[in-house]
Amino acid sequence: MSRFQIRVPATSANLGPGFDSIGIALSKYVTLDCQPADEWFFSVPEEDQPYIPSGKSNLIYKTALFTAEAMGYEELPATHVELTNDVPIARGLGSSSTAVVGGIELADHLLGLGLSRYEKFKIACEIEGHPDNVGPAIFGGIMVSNYDGEHLDYVHFTEGMDDLTWLAIIPDYHLETEKARGLLPLEIDYKQAVNNSGSANVLVAALATKNWPLAGKMMQSDRWHQPYRQVLIPGFSSFKEILEKEQSLGHYISGAGPTTVALFNQWDDSKRQRLDAALEDYQVEPLQVNLSGAETFVLAPEK
Repeated sequence: MSRFQIRVPATSANLGPGFDSIGIALSKYVTLDCQPADEWFFSVPEEDQPYIPSGKSNLIYKTALFTAEAMGYEELPATHVELTNDVPIARGLGSSSTAVVGGIELADHLLGLGLSRYEKFKIACEIEGHPDNVGPAIFGGIMVSNYDGEHLDYVHFTEGMDDLTWLAIIPDYHLETEKARGLLPLEIDYKQAVNNSGSANVLVAALATKNWPLAGKMMQSDRWHQPYRQVLIPGFSSFKEILEKEQSLGHYISGAGPTTVALFNQWDDSKRQRLDAALEDYQVEPLQVNLSGAETFVLAPEK
């Protein structure tokens, strides 16, 4: 087995009202440098070691083994995996999905499975339970997907996004998805559900027709989850005025939070400087859409 590298993009889910069904791949990455070894070991960056195990309890390994067993294999060849992680953990940027997708890619390459992207997507949904993050991590671009536990359907958007900036406003604390989900109501009013569904439908249509101002407006119309989750994000209520002053088209809670993502169709360094100052308690990162999704590269042998 030659050395190889897997790169998986960060993702941002929901985009407002597209709850558990819409996601986008962004230009932050988890990279796995892989080479043969006598036993499995994950070399984890020091800052991530409290959260990411180095042995077979690592989610990447568990996903790789799940994939192998689904394809009729009982084990995987031992591999040393060096992780380079630019995707912050438990911040709403798909860190768990990068591990799941990375594990599927790892098994696919180690065993020469030749899985299609759809097959990888289906396996990832079986593990994650919903498609919003794993879809764009595999395909890149924007994915609108539905998975009912058996059937998986999706639409993939990639065109017209080159000039967009997706500004990630990242706080310095973790927020577990389970905690954020625990705030959601078990039931909502029928009329409210109809209105929420309409917002999601218009969001999808706006994305499909590249009507970015309308998409930005719809990102802020969500009533499925954002009104309940924003209490876990101190300062969220102040973002609207700050971002609109810089001509943001709209913003939304990324996944379960606590990161907020704002959409811009015009961007320059002066905006970055002003927003850095206005949001000094946050890490502010202008990102682009990743259009390629997860990729695997064979590397030249080390000399």
